[in-house]
Amino acid sequence: MTVPTFTLNNGVEIPAIGLGVFQTPPAETVAAVSAALRTGYRHIDTAAAYGNEREVGQGLRESGVAREDVFIETKVWISDYGYNETLHAFEKSVAKLGVDQIDLFILHQALPSAFDKTIAAYQALETLLTDGRVRSIGVSNFMPEHLSDLLEHTDVVPTVNQIEVHPYFQQKQLQTLDRGHGILTQAWSPIGGITSYRESGRRSFDEPVLLAIGERYGKSAAQVMLRWHIQKGIQVIPKSTKPDRIAENFDVFDFELTGDELAQIDALDTGKRGGPEPEAITLETFGRVIPEA
Repeated sequence: MTVPTFTLNNGVEIPAIGLGVFQTPPAETVAAVSAALRTGYRHIDTAAAYGNEREVGQGLRESGVAREDVFIETKVWISDYGYNETLHAFEKSVAKLGVDQIDLFILHQALPSAFDKTIAAYQALETLLTDGRVRSIGVSNFMPEHLSDLLEHTDVVPTVNQIEVHPYFQQKQLQTLDRGHGILTQAWSPIGGITSYRESGRRSFDEPVLLAIGERYGKSAAQVMLRWHIQKGIQVIPKSTKPDRIAENFDVFDFELTGDELAQIDALDTGKRGGPEPEAITLETFGRVIPEA
């Protein structure tokens, strides 16, 4: 099937759903990527800090799907922020992925304690965009104050802001700000997987509202959540290494939630973040060396 797409603010199209490989061990990444591409996925989201870019590239090659048919996204880690450092980070990523061009290259986090490095890193992304080495650029985990500061000091509006979004943590104000600037919100942990391995007290997969809605359509809670995101204009990157789960997550285009069902899911928001607080991201606590290719 042809995957529905969202159009980024620079005219580039991104598939509405992609495969995320956060915490996917390198040894399992090749098979997961190949399975996803055979299923019909045409977007893979990885990052230098995940340590599996090389395996993503291998999975792409082994899938038999042409490179030009796959949207590849990866991220620069904070340890490689700075203008020249980020240009080199790009060279490391393309070498590991085995590609010449990256479809979406983004900053993995804001670095509030050294925001000048964040700005310099984004300026390097702008250069890569101008040079045609990347097709689009963006950010991840940027809060309103980070976006405002970035926009004040740079020229190109990010195409995406990849943030934690799921029914229990929706960041509605940040989504509104993204939309106001023409930035696509991209959801990591879109099915609330983080609620399963963090002490949240509630697992999204056990949520009665989601289970009841899913029963009406013969869909799982995960499929309902992914459909909710897509109908609300949010791009999603669920992750799994199991072929059956990868296929299940992709099977969300044959039903449509009603306005009332969307509202029921909207009402599940707790405002409780599962991931680290953005202000806690510092080189001292999260810095790590990203290996050369």
